[in-house]
Order: sequence, then C-alpha cells, then structure tokens
Amino acid sequence: MSTPNSTHVTPDITPSAIEALALKAGFEVEWLNAHKTIVRVPEATLKVLLERLGLPCNDAAQLKQSTATLDAELSGRKLPPLMTAEVDHGISLPVTAVKAGVRYRIELESGAVIDGRFTSPRGQAALLSPISEPGYHTLVINDQRITLAVAPPRCFTVDDAWHASTRGVASESAPPAWGVAAQVYGLRRDGDGGAGDFTALATLAAESAKRGADAVAISPMHAMFSAEPRKFSPYSPSSRLFLNIAHIDPASVLGAEAAQAAIEKAGVADEIAELDALPLIDWPRVLTAKLAVLRALFEGFNEQDDAALQHDFARFIKRGGRALEDHARFEALQAEQLATSGEGHWRNWAHDLRDPRSAAVEEFAAAHQQEVNFFLFTQWLAAKGLSHAQKAARDAGMSIGLIADLAVGCDSAGSHAWSYRDEMLTSVSVGAPPDLYNQAGQSWGLTTFSPRAMRTQGFSAFIDMLRAAFSVAGGIRIDHILGLRRLWLVPDGESAKNGAYLRYPLDDLLRLIALESWRHKAIVIGEDLGTVPPGFRERLQERGLLGIRVLWFEGAETGPGFKAPADWDRNVVATTTTHDLATVTGWWTGDDIRWRSKIGQTAARTDGRDAVEVALQERGEDRALLWKAFQEAGIVPPGVPVATEVSARTAPVDEALAFVAATPAPLCIFPLEDLLALPEMPNLPGSIDEHPNWRRRLATSVAGLFTDDAFTGRLRAVDQARRTPARTNAAPSNASPTD
Repeated sequence: MSTPNSTHVTPDITPSAIEALALKAGFEVEWLNAHKTIVRVPEATLKVLLERLGLPCNDAAQLKQSTATLDAELSGRKLPPLMTAEVDHGISLPVTAVKAGVRYRIELESGAVIDGRFTSPRGQAALLSPISEPGYHTLVINDQRITLAVAPPRCFTVDDAWHASTRGVASESAPPAWGVAAQVYGLRRDGDGGAGDFTALATLAAESAKRGADAVAISPMHAMFSAEPRKFSPYSPSSRLFLNIAHIDPASVLGAEAAQAAIEKAGVADEIAELDALPLIDWPRVLTAKLAVLRALFEGFNEQDDAALQHDFARFIKRGGRALEDHARFEALQAEQLATSGEGHWRNWAHDLRDPRSAAVEEFAAAHQQEVNFFLFTQWLAAKGLSHAQKAARDAGMSIGLIADLAVGCDSAGSHAWSYRDEMLTSVSVGAPPDLYNQAGQSWGLTTFSPRAMRTQGFSAFIDMLRAAFSVAGGIRIDHILGLRRLWLVPDGESAKNGAYLRYPLDDLLRLIALESWRHKAIVIGEDLGTVPPGFRERLQERGLLGIRVLWFEGAETGPGFKAPADWDRNVVATTTTHDLATVTGWWTGDDIRWRSKIGQTAARTDGRDAVEVALQERGEDRALLWKAFQEAGIVPPGVPVATEVSARTAPVDEALAFVAATPAPLCIFPLEDLLALPEMPNLPGSIDEHPNWRRRLATSVAGLFTDDAFTGRLRAVDQARRTPARTNAAPSNASPTD
C-alpha cells in the first residue's frame, strides 16, 4: 500500500464543537497535502466519520452525549481492561483512577506475586513499581482486574533468530542473512490444480535453505471468500485470522491415495490437468475444483477410522475456539445467503444474521453442522500445510523460515468484520488522500480495528491477529506500518478525497508487537515506504522493527544517482523490488511504463510531448545512473559501458542482486521474479482486471527451478556476496552480458 504524501498539522485556529470532539476522538482536522498546502477537513466529513466511530453529533443533544461518552472513556476514572508497559520501567496510572495508600497486587504469569501500596504526590499519577518480567500480568486493585502487557524493549531480531537456531556464542554477531520472496499462488507443482500450494512452498523453502537462504518471505495467506472466488487479492482478505484454503495440497495430510480417490469422486481430474497447464490462474475454476476435491476428501475422512487424525482435528477445533467456529459459520452462511438471495455482504443480511451471537446464527449452525464442520476441516488442512512448510524451512537450516505478510486491513464484507464487529470500523474504508501520483486519492475498500474499541476492549482483536500471524511463521511483514500511527478513513460511498486521518495508539501497538514477537521468537518487518513522518523510522528502529529499503527508492543523498551499498540504512531489510513495483528486467526495459500507459494510468503532458516517450527517455537516464552506481560499487569494472541495446537479455539482473547483497542490511530479500529475471510484476497498483494482478504463475515447477543453472547460479552468487565481508572491484563471475 502506498503512503500518502502528507504530515500532521496542529490546528492554528480555535476548533468548533464538532472539531473539538473529532480531535478528542483522534481525528486530525487539518493535514498538509502534497503541495504543502494545509487542508481543513469539512465539518460534514467529520460528522459522518464521528457517527461511524459511534459518536453521533447531528444535533446539539447528540453532540453533548457523544462528548460526555468520550470524556468518560478518556478521563482515567476507570482503568481500561489492558494497559501496556515496558520491562524495568515505572508504570503510571491516572491520578483519577487510584488513591494514594490503596493496596494493589500484581499476579505475574510466572506465578509470582508482587504486593504494594500506591504512593504519589497530590495531583500526580500513581506509580507501580517496575516489572522485570515480560508478559501478560494481572493488576488487582480492590475488585478491579486489569491486564498489564509488559513488553521487552525491542522485538526479536535477525541476530536473535541466528543465535536461537545455532546456539551461537552470545557475543558473536549473526552473519548477513538473505532470503527469497515468493508469491505462493504463483508457485508451480505437478498436479497442484492451477495455483501454488503449501507443499510447493515447503519445497521452495527447503531447497533454498540448502543453498544458504535463511528466510522465505511470502504473499499473504489470509482467508479469502470460498463462495466468492472472484475476490482473490491477497491484500483484501475475508479474515486475517485464518488461511486461504485454495493453497491446500489435498494429499499433504491424508495421503496421496486419499487425495486421488477424492479427485476421482469429484470428477475433476481433467479440469485439474487443464488448470495445471494455464500460464495465468483462473481463480473461479481453481477454487471450484479445489472445493469439490476437499468436500470429497472430507467425506472420506468422516468415514475412515484414524483415531490419531480425528484426535488432532478435534484438538485443532478446541484451540481455535470461538473465532474459528465463527469463521466456519460465516463461510457456510455466506454461501447460503448468496445462493438464496444473491447477497454476499453480511451487513445486508437479515438483521438477526448480522450478529454472530444471535439465536438465528446458532440455529443455522445447528441445521448446517456438516457444512460448518467442512470449513473447520479445511482450516485444519491449511494450518497443517503451512506449519509443515515452516518446519521444512527450519529443518533444512533456515534461522528464520517463513516471513508471513500481514495485510493492512480486511474486506468489510468478510468474516473478520462479521466476527469482530464491535472492534472494527464500520461503513468506512481505509485509503490515502490525494497526492502527486493519485490526485483522486485512494479508497482500498478495507476496514480495520477501531482505536476507540481497542482501548475499551483491551486490544483483544489486535492481539488475536498478531498471534494468528506469528503462529505459522518465523517472522511477519506488516503492510503499511504507518497505519499503526494513523490511517486515512473515507466514509463508504464518498470520494477518497473526502476523508480524514484517524490516529492510533502507536506506543501501545508497538509494545504489543514486541511482546508477541518474543513470545513467538519471530522477527518483525514494517513496510515503511513512501513519505514517512519525521522520527517514525527511528521509533521503529528503537523497537527492533526492520524497515524496508528498495533499490528504486535509494537515491543519492546529493544530486542524481543511486546510493552506494555501504550508505544504505543498516536496520532494514534490503531488496531489489516489491510485488507492487517493477522487476529489475521490467524496470530496465520500461515494461512498467508501457503497462501504465496501456491501462490508462499515464496523464497527458501539458507541453504536448508524448508522456510515454518522455518517461522512457528519463528511464534511459536512470539506467545510466544505475550502471554508474554498479561501477562505483565495484560490481562492474569501470571500463564496461552500459548496454546500448535495451532488452530483457541485457538487463543487469545479476549486478542488481549483487549490489543489494552488498548493503549492510542484516537481511536481504530477493524476489523470485528477479532471481528468474522475469519482466512482469505480480501487481500493478490502481488496476483490477486491466492487468493480471495476483494471477501470474511461474513457468517452471519449484522442483525444476533448482535444476536450472541460471537460477541456482544466482542463489550461489547471492549467498557468496552476503558472506563476503569486503567488497572487491572484480565483477561477479555470473555478471550479465553487455554490449
């Protein structure tokens, strides 16, 4: 997700009553746009957003009541259900919440108990003694029980992962690590049914580990919509708590024989063979065939007498609890609603079906228990498949393993919003205001957690999401991490420009991330690309979160050109590109420029010149600058000229990989698209059907990749470059040919 080009502005005039309520609720009533002009949010917009935050203010009575409600929540007279803190730091409580002399007890997770008495000067915050043990502890004051989430000072890091995996000497620094990035849906395996699966991912992870990789960063594996297969963007999921069942290998848990029997029973063998051969994924056909096989597999599972597997399935359901049951019920209920009324969005269902705790939903689940159980079964298979991939990665020697991608939000029509409706923002979309690149602004059609509900609900939904992400991987990448500070919200049905920023409790969220990171021993990466507020990256760095630096954005500090590898930031993940940007080959040839023109994203120039020709000419200048940077870094000998022929054949893929590998980043990630020198990017932002987003498949099976000399040669070169402490002026032996 792109980051809007704007910064927070403090109002310089007295706010109106509605603006005052909005400010108190966390909205920014003014912001600085890309043209450095202060924009004041209209009161009409604020009124709509406040109402959708549960604070209506359409008349004086509503305004008074909403102000009183919010004042009560923020007054501190009643302690919230959860408070965050840091180890070995004093914990202050609002002066209005406790009185000096009152006794308290802290029940630590370890079982130890701390008894104390509040002492504080008159009118100042009451202080608890510092707690040296990270964890979720319980503060008891009279009849109140408050959770204290006490976080370590930083997240689990790449260095920590290396020491944990090798049991290395604590004083030793981890060697520079590297990994590959994969769009899981694009991985190919014989008989996979037309889309990548967890078994292909396990093979990729294990084989990459054998060649020195420490991580595989993957596309989001979030649950999608089984009944709506045309919704397939991994960044617009139904739920961030569960998994995409399209990636299940039917043979992975119950065996090849059971899977083959299910395929034959479903009658989709020919369909699977056809889908296997397609260069692009046909998601509706893929999911229809996969569900048919999984249903047949479920029938066979119910008929067999494998006590161990049945027990494992039962334990999975018990561990999943209410949230898992809700998701399975939603899947069954949405399919039934689409079949009977054609309505997929739960907010348009009958009123009693909108509440997952209603009697109507209970009755539906009881009447359709087998269908609900089927969706529980598919989540069990998916969880086992992804867990197997992570185990394969670690068993093969990776210190990190899988790095899961955590989307910035979820589809408001999905199971996450339905199951956690009291914790989610309603009738608004996350997006971005107008900027230099998109003058209309952006509305992504996603919802996420309400910061007001976070406070009142003890951050329970946010913690559940973190645990779901961490539980299946050795790290997570948080998409658009600036959303932990503030998000641009647009009322449903409004233009993206008619929105406002809503602030989030950044310190609380960073502490919870650090705590869960250590509990799961997993690293954290934050996608911090775009215009970043001053000091924000430093705050991430203090907490041990790795930012992301991309070759295309690492311009020289002064003048045109690219930064030398040694000048790149150190506390980051370095990469050649991302799923939203041009590949090295595509950038070199201008493939991305032509695609944007093809789908109408290129604005006409006012000087009458052809916009595409101008962009290609500028790209030519950038090619020369990049080649010069390669030479200055010793990646290319000084006397070798830049290629005069602009083609995929002359694209300096190997040089770009070596350049990024030479950076001081503790972890470098190389997308498969660049390791294979592919010209096409996985996703072209701002397009839907005009570009084959999230549909491209690799031409070769995962197993076949590791018999390809060019691919394995690049892996060897990257591994050698990362493990070479000093750069030399010699070009790598597998450097690209030049004219």
